[in-house]
Amino acid sequence: MTNQTSKSKFLSGTVVSDRMDKTVVVAVDRFIKHPKYGKYITRTKRYKAHDPNNQYKVGAIVTIRETKPWSKDKNFEVVSTNTAK
Repeated sequence: MTNQTSKSKFLSGTVVSDRMDKTVVVAVDRFIKHPKYGKYITRTKRYKAHDPNNQYKVGAIVTIRETKPWSKDKNFEVVSTNTAK
């Protein structure tokens, strides 16, 4: 790996859309504690990630890495597939 990858952000999530060419949409969940009530709640954010071979389908659990911008709102690329659920 290059030096740039050590500074890159890695996220893990589920592919929720694969309709675009060479792009997948990955939903990343995180748990946060509500500041007032203390209850843990789920927040979901969707990232567009580069998939050069169109190999990832809806439902796949993948790891994405932050990279240079591929387009206006695509700043991640798919690195690997996580087989464990």
